[in-house]
Amino acid sequence: MIFFTGDTHFGDPRVLRIDRRPFNSMSEHDAALIKNWNEVVGGNDEVWHLGDFMSVKAGNCTELLGRLNGRKHLIVGNNDPTATSGADGWASVQHYAEIRADGHHLILCHYAFRTWNQMGKGSINLHGHSHGRLKPAPRQFDVGVDAQELKPTSLEQLLSAKRTKAQPASRTAPSQH
Repeated sequence: MIFFTGDTHFGDPRVLRIDRRPFNSMSEHDAALIKNWNEVVGGNDEVWHLGDFMSVKAGNCTELLGRLNGRKHLIVGNNDPTATSGADGWASVQHYAEIRADGHHLILCHYAFRTWNQMGKGSINLHGHSHGRLKPAPRQFDVGVDAQELKPTSLEQLLSAKRTKAQPASRTAPSQH
């Protein structure tokens, strides 16, 4: 199974204030996100993390990656220092990727695009960065934890949620943290 997530911001206290995540402390936040991840992702699953994985305040990235299930790929975000992108435990690290999953051509980047490769042929843009605040374009999904109930999601879940309910209303302009 392939899962997508982003903007976990492990160890970054700004998310408690700016994104109003429902935790009293960073240790509570980080423990909940690790628990949510491991309840969804199995050891043989693949996870594409679309940026802003952790703050250097969170400690050792390699140790944190070892606590998370799955084979992990990083799409680098604006808050991913070299200590994160260079850590052991990533199967791959890049700023942009195009993959095929479940018969779909996926365009992966930390940032949402106005246009993307093969957009006119039905490709799908998955992104993070906007923390659930950006009104999506057709075939575009924010896979960050703020938009996905604080856990990784599958393409099937994204597509079925779009069919069964309207996308959440836009809150405000995206934060730039």
